[in-house]
Amino acid sequence: MRLSLKQLFLFAALITVVCLSAQTENNLFDYSKGGEYEIAAIRVEGAKYLDTKILATLSGLTKGEKIKIPGEDIPKAIKALWKQRLFTNVSIEADKILSDKIYLVIRVEERPRVSRYSIKGIKNSESEELRKKLDLRAGQIFTENLRSITINTCKDYFIDKGFLSVTVDVEEQPDSLLSNSVLVKIRIDKGSHVKINQINFYGDHSVPEAMLKRQMKDTHEKVKFDLDGLFRFKKNFARDSMHVKWYEAIGNLSPTRSWEYASRHVNLNIFKASKFKRDSYEDDKHKVIDFLNSKGYRDAQIVHDSVYMIDSKNLNIDLVISEGKKYYFRNIYFNGNTKYADSVLAKIVNIKRGEVYNQKLLDERIFMNPNGGDLSSLYMDDGYLFFSVTPLEVKVEGDSIDIELRVNEGAQATIREVRIVGNTKTNEKVIRRELRTLPGNKFSRTDLIRSQREIVNLGYFDPAQLDVVPIPNPEKGTVDIEYRVVEKPSDQFELSAGWGGTGASGGLFGTVGINFTNFSLRNIIDKKAWTPLPSGDGQRLGIRMNSNGKAYQSYSVSFTEPWLGGKKPLALDFAFNRLRANNFGDFIDVNKITGKYYSTSVYLGLTTRLKWPDDFFTISTGLEFQHYILDNYSSVFIFDKGKATNLNLQIALARDSRELQAPTYYNRGIYFSVQGKFTLPYSLMFPGRKNLDYSSPTLSDADRYKFVEYHKWKIMFEWYTPIWKNLVLKASADMSFLGFYNSKIGYSPFERVEFGGDGLTNLNNGTQLGRDIISMRGYPVVTPAGGSPIFNKFSLELRYPISLNQSATIYALAFMDAGNYWNRISDYKPYNLARSAGLGVRVFLPMFGLLGFDYGLGFDRDKFGLEPKPGKNIFAKYGEFRIILGREPE
Repeated sequence: MRLSLKQLFLFAALITVVCLSAQTENNLFDYSKGGEYEIAAIRVEGAKYLDTKILATLSGLTKGEKIKIPGEDIPKAIKALWKQRLFTNVSIEADKILSDKIYLVIRVEERPRVSRYSIKGIKNSESEELRKKLDLRAGQIFTENLRSITINTCKDYFIDKGFLSVTVDVEEQPDSLLSNSVLVKIRIDKGSHVKINQINFYGDHSVPEAMLKRQMKDTHEKVKFDLDGLFRFKKNFARDSMHVKWYEAIGNLSPTRSWEYASRHVNLNIFKASKFKRDSYEDDKHKVIDFLNSKGYRDAQIVHDSVYMIDSKNLNIDLVISEGKKYYFRNIYFNGNTKYADSVLAKIVNIKRGEVYNQKLLDERIFMNPNGGDLSSLYMDDGYLFFSVTPLEVKVEGDSIDIELRVNEGAQATIREVRIVGNTKTNEKVIRRELRTLPGNKFSRTDLIRSQREIVNLGYFDPAQLDVVPIPNPEKGTVDIEYRVVEKPSDQFELSAGWGGTGASGGLFGTVGINFTNFSLRNIIDKKAWTPLPSGDGQRLGIRMNSNGKAYQSYSVSFTEPWLGGKKPLALDFAFNRLRANNFGDFIDVNKITGKYYSTSVYLGLTTRLKWPDDFFTISTGLEFQHYILDNYSSVFIFDKGKATNLNLQIALARDSRELQAPTYYNRGIYFSVQGKFTLPYSLMFPGRKNLDYSSPTLSDADRYKFVEYHKWKIMFEWYTPIWKNLVLKASADMSFLGFYNSKIGYSPFERVEFGGDGLTNLNNGTQLGRDIISMRGYPVVTPAGGSPIFNKFSLELRYPISLNQSATIYALAFMDAGNYWNRISDYKPYNLARSAGLGVRVFLPMFGLLGFDYGLGFDRDKFGLEPKPGKNIFAKYGEFRIILGREPE
């Protein structure tokens, strides 16, 4: 008799797994008869931690269900429980059978649970890091699947660090303290750290091997410097170039032969780790092919590759490349375009006949250029949201390719609705007034990108989580736009304190300040709005106090309303500052106040956004009043007793297209400002001042400068551009020129510049209110005591972010500065500059603002008559350390 496979399975399951004990009224049951029974009850035994009702449900058996014995129902139920991988033993038995009803018992033996686990064979720091990745917890059922996951997690962790030969053993031992529990012991042998010794490219490739290696962004050779190999290279090169001219010899250094040979013996890339990761390696292979495609090798492929160990610590990678033929663009045709002529589209694509075939370049010219200027931008800026273009290779002849761009213009889309979601603190009107995408307007991609930029520049939302979602409706020709924002902390708190000085001028000094960047003045009388402060209207309120005991105290308040009236971008700025300072000491009592100084400053200004030449331009006008009272107070101005009034009009034209990638970290754009500051020419206009003899030596300085007069011009320029990934180049220029109306009075002692130093110490000293503080990294303060009327400063910075997290923006920088000051316009020599260079770091914390450090070397200290400082090396002799708190000094 032949049994089917299904029948054999049922028979084996009944013999080896299922044990049925049946009782009838006579305690006997004849299995040979079999039968169909109704399940009267299901009982679960042996489950200590698992829910018995859930286990019964997992078996698939239910009360009232009819099953056949023998049959498939019982083996199927056992299989379902085994699939849970929670048990070491499972059986289903018949407790009793009464007539056609059967009472079942599911007996299980649970797998042991983890009581604790240990990791041996690695460092404590590695163990702590690995524990964060392992999914092992006390009370967890220890299954074979969990064992496999644990082993793989440990292996992946160390393979990712370059330990390719790591072995992991997971052992379980019964825990004598807890029943049905195990101690899990993980033993790890990392083996040797494996590095990539050599990456070799073989096959018919004309592209230099060194260039191909550079495309492998995450797969790098280890650092090496093989002197013997270099000497052999030098000898071979000298032999090969003995009979050629110098310029031909340089040609021999092309990466096709000699340079390739040299590059195999030298690799000084210390900034990238050499470790092999399979996933990264596969991605890098695609990057190599993409690079070859961009050079015209459309058919390039990796024929074969191998990764092999050469010893316990090193591996080699061999890749066989087939470049194939190099192709060129021939003809580019357009089909389906009605809005724009072929000549217009061809000008934008801007690919000439005979150029190397590059699919990536073609895609950028069609729809992938992040800065615009592609076909997609041309159409989408005019409302054609549903525009699409399909490039097709219509003819390949020899090494030439004809391309047809099939254009589907679609209909113009009108913006139907604009929604803003996620603003839990900021009022919607604050966001909406910055948008360029307005209901009823035609869709424009440029307006969409600009709106996104303006939202980021508000500083209230996380740029990484800002999402702009167009929701098109092709049937109606409309589009809804949804801006999804996530609020972030933006208020800043400043607190610094110290102890220093002597006598009455010494003691505790410090600064307390707070800047509310999203304030709401209109809700200040609403008690419910104080959570903890009224906010959401986009106004700025700053309060700052600076004190050094009796020596000086200053108080300042500033307020900005960016949209005065709420309908136009007209900003109102108000600032108030009050300062009091004292001189101490005479020969009898060093704590006696011998001189006093008071100053009061008020500023009121308006700034409006222009529409021409573009709306990045703004023009601002402000009126500033400053009043100084000196009573036997020395070391500040040219006179020590008297009063002075500085009433000036300020006009500034600026353009700001900078883009914030993170707080304080601009990655592209330009800031440009030209400012004029003017007082009335009192000595030329008013009789009371006009009749004074300013050339007389008997005229006191207090009378001469009682009404301050001058005109001042200031130019600022900043340019940011990314040059590689997040590496940003910043170029800046800052210059100021102070002029006079009356040659007999000359340059005003006010509004001069103090050049050099850290820009922080003197800035915090309120006695310097009448001057601009301009830092110069690598130099101390170099201007005379009274300041200078003219200065120029130029800077280059390379900035690279360490963290662009909104909770902590950190970036490092390398800088070169050049600058100088002049005491008269006749002495002005813009190329006679003192130079410096150095390194720095910036940390921005939303609550506390900016913190930074710079170390600069001044190379031209002799220009200012400065002697080298004591020290044995250049860093000690010419170095200056600078601390930045609160804001970046000019």
